[in-house]
Amino acid sequence: MNKRQLIFLRDVVFYTFTAFGGPQAHIAVLLREFVEKRGYITEEELMELNALSQVLPGPSSTQTLVGIAWKVGGLYLALVTFFIWILPSATIMCMAAISYKMFADKAKFTEILRFVQPIAVGIVAYATYTFAHKFLKTQVSTMLAIGALIATLILQNAYAFPLLVLLGGIISSALETQPHENELRVKLFSNVNPKKVTYFIGILLLFAAMGALVNQTSPFSLPIRLFENFYRNGILIFGGGQVLVPLMYTEFVEAKHYLTNSEFLSGYALQQALPGPTFSFTSFLGGITMGNKGGGITGQIIGSAVAVIGINAPGLILILFIVPFWNDLKKIARIKNSLSGINAVAVGFMATALILLVRPFGLNWMAYLIMAGAFLLLRFTKIKTPMIIIIGIALGLIF
Repeated sequence: MNKRQLIFLRDVVFYTFTAFGGPQAHIAVLLREFVEKRGYITEEELMELNALSQVLPGPSSTQTLVGIAWKVGGLYLALVTFFIWILPSATIMCMAAISYKMFADKAKFTEILRFVQPIAVGIVAYATYTFAHKFLKTQVSTMLAIGALIATLILQNAYAFPLLVLLGGIISSALETQPHENELRVKLFSNVNPKKVTYFIGILLLFAAMGALVNQTSPFSLPIRLFENFYRNGILIFGGGQVLVPLMYTEFVEAKHYLTNSEFLSGYALQQALPGPTFSFTSFLGGITMGNKGGGITGQIIGSAVAVIGINAPGLILILFIVPFWNDLKKIARIKNSLSGINAVAVGFMATALILLVRPFGLNWMAYLIMAGAFLLLRFTKIKTPMIIIIGIALGLIF
């Protein structure tokens, strides 16, 4: 490893502990520190990597950073960068899951978090509003979002998500792709090695099917089923961490009852106060799930590790596989045009999660006021999410 690559890793470490605010804030920091200050890649290359991460399922900030590392030092540097980026926040969330199970029965602990949970719902509401404002610009996208909302509210089944994502992408691609763009697609795919593509798709499908092949009575069945759950969601999540919440909530809280509404919101709120990738929230989910199933501290650590690896593996495989021939793929109109439908469906998922998260509030008017306050602060002020979470914790300690 040469001097430039070592300096790059040092910059990655600094970035990992200062990257607050989610993908939108992350890209601004990458532009300033990795492009303008260090010149690791050009601004055009950064914007293309960011665009690619939006087209692909998986953690967009992670994929962008790993893509930069690949351009700087190849596969080895990309993998080292991935672990530097993901491990600190994932470790903190794992320790939070262990601590939560140790102190959850104590009344004071619950009292401290009573303001944080509606704040977390307000953050989800703001993310839903932001996505809707950005992506629902046509009648087709609006109808797809409404359809996804209605379908997921009725079905509330984890397997509805892949079907709706696929349907949304097919509809928008079919309606928005022009005939001359189809011709370009044929020419481009004639240059792609079919064996390489088949091998790549086979890896994804093999892991996605693992959970279905494991007997549930096996002593190792829950960790392996968890891996399948997170891996499958990692394949489906377009748009980064904001879309992670509705998928995880519907599957783990509403459908499978692995954890409670209160546990889910507490973990999500904590993650929002940390730097690093939003997908590290899954470390908390995996840890709490194993704790609720009697796994003990060792089981919780295993659950956290399984969750983090599972949710990130598809996105990591995709970005490392596609970056080398992205210059061709980015010209394929059907790939680009399918994204609008996928994002519209994601808005519907987020709206579903918001409705399900609000439902436990019942007639608690204070919770609705706190939720609305968090939304308004994010919408009309420059106060960042971590500060709002800290305010919520402070209110819980004071009152």
